[in-house]
Parts: sequence; structure tokens; C-alpha cells
Amino acid sequence: MRQTDPVSDRMKELVERFRRANKSVVVTAAAIAIAGLAQLFNAAALAQQTYEGQWLIEAKPQSEKVNLSLRYHTGKNKPDDSFGFNSNTSFDIALAQLSGLTQTQMMSAGGGHVEFQLRRDAGDLNFEGWFKEGHGAGHFVFAPSNTFSGELTKRGFSPPSAEQQFMLAVHDVDLAYVDELHNQGYQQPTLDELVRLGTHGVRLEYVRELQTLGYDVKTADLLIRMVDHGVSLRYIRNLAALGYERVSPEELIRSADHGVNTEFIKNLQTAGYPKLTLDQLVRLADHGVNSKFIQELTELGYHGLSIDQLVQMADHGVRARFVSELKALGYENVGVDLLVRLADHGVSAAFIQKVRSSGYKDQSLEQMIYLRDRGIQF
Repeated sequence: MRQTDPVSDRMKELVERFRRANKSVVVTAAAIAIAGLAQLFNAAALAQQTYEGQWLIEAKPQSEKVNLSLRYHTGKNKPDDSFGFNSNTSFDIALAQLSGLTQTQMMSAGGGHVEFQLRRDAGDLNFEGWFKEGHGAGHFVFAPSNTFSGELTKRGFSPPSAEQQFMLAVHDVDLAYVDELHNQGYQQPTLDELVRLGTHGVRLEYVRELQTLGYDVKTADLLIRMVDHGVSLRYIRNLAALGYERVSPEELIRSADHGVNTEFIKNLQTAGYPKLTLDQLVRLADHGVNSKFIQELTELGYHGLSIDQLVQMADHGVRARFVSELKALGYENVGVDLLVRLADHGVSAAFIQKVRSSGYKDQSLEQMIYLRDRGIQF
């Protein structure tokens, strides 16, 4: 999953090691890259900001995927702008997508210089650096595509800024993604919304699979909210497997937000509540009613309590321990309403024991409430 966090000490360490050990290589490679860019792009393209940064890869032997971290500077208002902010984006990617990088290079015991490329519709990320025993770091430069802007305008978008094009490349929002949104009947997103889809981790596979599962979301904003609130494809499938199919996006977001997950639902089903609605499940979760709360009350003889009763007891502090202490004092099968009143009025086991030690041995619970309300000291 992509994330934006401060760059790790590991990245700093590896980048610094790379720079110290390969200073001459970096200078030479940088000169070659700059010369190549000068030949490839016209004056208008050169006027754009150059996007570059550091990369870090952690790889395992024989793994088909690696974790790629990128550190870069965004938020510049002009090419020589020193303001903006640093971002660190990490994601898993298939090694096959990193053209020019091999397992042998990554796992080299002696270490060695590497150059490889990640090709996107919006442009290419060109990497150079150093790898040793699965740990790699170095420098990358973004080379924007000359045709991407035109392809977007054909699809009804305005030309992207240099930063928008860079971000679309980093987060793999390609033309197939844009076409998928159009073909599914989504409202035309803005370029900023396309960037947000990428930065918030809304992958093309997510959009396609939602349609397969029967969802008609229609707006980029709602897609982003679903992912931000933890509505994963797995979450949707798990709910469907428990009988909650074709749940609206808003209901999914609300359920995930309030902690209604598969385990919570299964535990309540085991506790004797097999057919609750999502609204009921959300209400129970909000009020702290879980399977343990129910099971403890069941063991004390409170079977088949309604949702309202469970919520009322939880809200007023009527826990199993409270009921158990009353039972130990001889008060059996106390009704839920009376239990709530006792808790509300501060009639605890300790208070009852004080009353009894003062010579009042056979007081009813209603009498205990009366004495407590009058503030009589014992």
C-alpha cells in the first residue's frame, strides 16, 4: 500500500553509502542523463520543473515483487522554487516492471552499480544506484511522456501540470485507468482528482473489481472515501460471505469506520445474534457491546436480551461484575430496568453492605434506591 511518511533512516543510510562509494559513477551517469534529456525534449519541456529524488528497494531472494520507496520534492511553483515539501511514497511492485534490474544484481554479495527504468503512460522513472545483498538505493529522474498530455486532452481533460504528470506516473494512474472510469460511467474527474485517486491508493484493479462485485460508485470522491475508510475488496467479500451483499458504499464506509468487521459479526452470531442488520451491528459496536459482554451476561442467566436492552445496560454501566455482586448478596434475576436504575442511582454492592451492617438486613432493591436518593449515611 502506498504511504507518505518521513523517509526512513535506512534510506538515508543507503543513499549516503551509495554516494560515498560511487561518487564518480553518479557524476558521470548524471551528466549522461542530463545530456540525453537535453536532446529528447524541446525548449518548452525544459521550462518545466525537473522531478527527481532518491529511491530505496528492499528485496528478498527469489521474490517476484520488491518494495520500492521514492523520496521526492513537490509543491514547487516554478522550476527553481526551493519551497514545497518532501514526500516519501512506498509500494510493492513486480520486479518484471523494473526494466534492466535482475535478481542477480539485487542479491550481489559484492555489490554493484545498477541502472533500470519504470515505464508509465505519463512518463518514465529512470533509476541509477547501488545494490548489495538485497538492499539498493540511489537517484531517480522523471522523464515525462511527450504524448501523454495530448492523450488526456483527447479524453476531455486539460493539459496536466508538470507536477500532476509526475504524480500520475509515480502512482500509476495511466490511460487505461482513465478509460475504465469513463467506460463505467463515472463522472469525469478533474486532474487533481485523478492525482488523489493515485495518492490515496485507489488502484485500477479496485475499480474493476468493484464493478464485478456489482457496485456502481460513479464518483472519484466516493472511491477515495471507500479506500480511506478501509473498505477493501476483501472487506466487501467477507461481508457478502456472511450474508451482507450489495451493501451501499455509504453503509460499507460507516460499518468499517465503526469497527464492524468479520470477527465482530461472527462472534455475535456465535453469541446468539445471527441475523442483525448492519445498523444494529454499528449501534452495538458504538456502545461497546461485544460478544464477551453478551456471553458474561448469558452465564449469569440473562438470555436473549434485545438490542435495546444490551445497549441500555452498556450505556449505564451495568456489567457482569455488577450483576454478579448483586447475586452474591442474594438478589437473583433482577430485571434489566431495575439493574439500570440501581446503577444510575449509585446503589452498589458496597452501599448495600453498609446498609446491612447498620442493621437493615432485609431491604428490597427499591428501598435501597430510596435510601441512596435521600443521602442517608450509614
